[in-house]
Amino acid sequence: MIVCVCNAIREREVREATRSGASCPSSAYACLGRRAKCGQCFPFAREVIASARAGA
Repeated sequence: MIVCVCNAIREREVREATRSGASCPSSAYACLGRRAKCGQCFPFAREVIASARAGA
């Protein structure tokens, strides 16, 4: 599933960034070499990160 349309970031990528130490959308995007543009994706990205951290 797409998390960020502006950057074409998938849920899988956000989960991988979380496993690499990202703890918020900004750090996850930075880990992927991107940065937020419009910010509409942050709520869903936070959910994905929380889920990944809970499952770790």
